[in-house]
Amino acid sequence: MSSAVQLIRAASLAGATLTDVISTRVLVASSAQADLVTAWDVVHAAFGSHDVPSTLLGVTVLGYDHQLVEIEAIAAVTS
Repeated sequence: MSSAVQLIRAASLAGATLTDVISTRVLVASSAQADLVTAWDVVHAAFGSHDVPSTLLGVTVLGYDHQLVEIEAIAAVTS
């Protein structure tokens, strides 16, 4: 399952949608710029026309075995 799909599910569980997201940070376990661009293309496509401020970082390792991408998103929802 892609990180983008997991993000959509997590937002839904919190009562939010991707249009509620106000910023993201995308971590990619790679030093190759092409890998970062590939990951970004997937994330950007998931958000569609909702363009939010984002940070894209290449890192040496992420927390789980074989994990390649991590997406942190902050959403603003009203109760």
